[in-house]
Amino acid sequence: MVTRKNPIFDTATTLGKLLGFLGVSAICGVLVAGLLVPAAAVSGSAASGSIEFFDTLPAELQVDPPSQSTKVLAADGSLIANLYEENRTKVALDQISPFMQQAVIAVEDSRFYDHGGVDTTGILRAVVSTARGNKQGASTITQQYVNNVLNANLAAEGNEADIKLNGVNKGVGDKLREMKLAIALEKKFSKEQILEGYLNIVFFNRDAYGIEAASKLFFSTTAKDLTLPQAALLAGLVNSPSAFDPITNPDNAKARRDLVLGLMLDQGKITQADHDAAVATPVEPKVTPAQQGCAYAATAPYFCDYVLHLLLNNPAYGADAQERTNNVFRGGLTITTTLDPKAQAVAQAESDAAAGANPDKWGSAIVSVQPNTGKITNMAQNTSFLPADGRFDSQVNFNVDKLDKNGNDLNGMGGFQPGSTMKPFTFAEWLNEGKSMDTNINASVRKYPQNFPWKNTCPNPTVGWYDARIPGSFDLQNSDEGYYRNMTVLYGLMNSINTATFASAAQVDLCGIQKIVDAVGIHGGLPDAEGNPNPQVKMTTLANLIGSTQTAPLTMAAAFATFANDGKYCEPIAITSVTDQTGAQLPAQSSNCKDAVKPEVARGVAYAMGEVLNGGSGSLIQPRLSTKTNFPVAAKTGTNDTNGSTWVVGYTTGLATAAWFGDPLGDQKRPGRNLTINGKKYDAIDGYMIAGPMFSKYMLQMAPAYGTNPFIAPPSNMRGGTPPKPASPSPAPSSPPSTPPSPEPSKNDNGNKGNG
Repeated sequence: MVTRKNPIFDTATTLGKLLGFLGVSAICGVLVAGLLVPAAAVSGSAASGSIEFFDTLPAELQVDPPSQSTKVLAADGSLIANLYEENRTKVALDQISPFMQQAVIAVEDSRFYDHGGVDTTGILRAVVSTARGNKQGASTITQQYVNNVLNANLAAEGNEADIKLNGVNKGVGDKLREMKLAIALEKKFSKEQILEGYLNIVFFNRDAYGIEAASKLFFSTTAKDLTLPQAALLAGLVNSPSAFDPITNPDNAKARRDLVLGLMLDQGKITQADHDAAVATPVEPKVTPAQQGCAYAATAPYFCDYVLHLLLNNPAYGADAQERTNNVFRGGLTITTTLDPKAQAVAQAESDAAAGANPDKWGSAIVSVQPNTGKITNMAQNTSFLPADGRFDSQVNFNVDKLDKNGNDLNGMGGFQPGSTMKPFTFAEWLNEGKSMDTNINASVRKYPQNFPWKNTCPNPTVGWYDARIPGSFDLQNSDEGYYRNMTVLYGLMNSINTATFASAAQVDLCGIQKIVDAVGIHGGLPDAEGNPNPQVKMTTLANLIGSTQTAPLTMAAAFATFANDGKYCEPIAITSVTDQTGAQLPAQSSNCKDAVKPEVARGVAYAMGEVLNGGSGSLIQPRLSTKTNFPVAAKTGTNDTNGSTWVVGYTTGLATAAWFGDPLGDQKRPGRNLTINGKKYDAIDGYMIAGPMFSKYMLQMAPAYGTNPFIAPPSNMRGGTPPKPASPSPAPSSPPSTPPSPEPSKNDNGNKGNG
């Protein structure tokens, strides 16, 4: 059975339309009475009750700044990315085309400058029109602004379900409240302020809130530069963004635009000639797609993502995660970072070139910091943040820790085994204890049994041993057989000899090495079993002397920067300034530097690592980066025992850089052997082979811009040999040479196997 409508109350009938007319007229009467006549002066209980209801409605509207896009900027002010929930950029009224102002008034509220927030003439006209079967709205621009503000406030609070939309879930009470708030708003703000607020908040498209974003999206221009036909089209779009979308519905958009132009002509806002020329203009959008987030960063998406995580993890931006998200994505912040776009471009190019032709998804990364400030200048890796044809895509940042010090996510890989790049810290403790780098040591010793008498004044016990006589263990190994002999401590570091590092460590306090490692900021990049997010790298665990614990490239770059900065360690920073949409300053980062290593020790390490490049393992890097042929630079190569993680970390006086190549997948267990990278076959990759050229080419291009002053020479007492001393109970070779020979540079980077 078909349900029939009641013919008396059916609004499609003449009587129904009349009753509808009378009902809305009654609302208008209540409104006018409430506005113009004191309640006590109105006779009749019904009228009095209606006015009392109206009087109880709130008259105050909290006009919070609308949600705006946050901008992430490089150090030079160039844009890295936009972050937003609603793509909006607020502009002043004088930065909005007069055509746009006139067009929206013509189509949405022609009596805008004549009413006080509610247009009773318009309401009655709409009632009559609706009674005749032609539905017509009557909301003024002020009322629409009120509605948008209310809804924006609800969205900012996370109460999207309570948002009220005309014709959907808005009742008579809602309309009365909107009217009263509109009247109160007109008393508080000028017409120009209301029009500016409206044009900045109104919805044009899911990717465009406010006139500036709409201008860029649809016409790749600014609100100030909108032409007459463009402005008329956008003004017409407000009524139904979907139906009149010029991209998906160009015919509807043109018809609506031409209607707006006709209204502007009728209201004397444009001339007939202007009207005709605009109507004759085809609808031709010039779209600039909105790209939200760090994934679409113009440069440095991983650095941008790192900055975003720093903000979202910072309690200064909100008491909880939701409040911080609202502040960052809705607050219209301007975040100025430390990124140098030129350094980033060079780093990205070198990272891509190093591991470009790479179907097996091997990774490369380069990150740099300024030694005297800790400012991160670049952060690059050979992946794309979004899937792309022929590219290795990853959302994980190879350069940073997995978690920050408070246990909050950084979206980082958590680091890689640093291998021999950890050896300079044992060398630093050797110098710190007043020993000469020219002292001879016995690098033939390969057994360090369980009862070896290590000196360790730390509470952490000494862990591990190297002794093939014990089942499951093995003797300490070098990559090449020719280096199990006496040599100077300097020669051992230059050529990255594992047994030389252990022979040095056997004559110093392991706790001293620990203190240096801690002071220069080295920590594990992955949480440990106890839940420590950035655990200590325990140098009393012997395998860590040659780089067993996964450590992030950013951590290594900042640690080596300490030696460049005459022993002062500066924490890495990425954010120099944050301002809100009013221009007020919010908490940012500032340089936090402290004494970490004695200046003379830092100078001694710089000298030794300069020799790594001049005549040691680093001299194999091509193009060769030598202190003798280019500018003063110090560096150390590194390779773990599987060849799956390879490094060069080094510095000039003005820039410290970590370059890494290796396995970024899964548990990082793939051996770096029998690889083909960029068409070149590698039996086993070593630090100097791929990471080395990355480092060298990058530093050759960028280091001069940051300063390449000579390193201060170490004190004379750090040079000058002493007789060799036994490093363990194992006997020295029968006839050790008093001065080690100087064969071709060694490749003894690898070796972090430990026991215990």
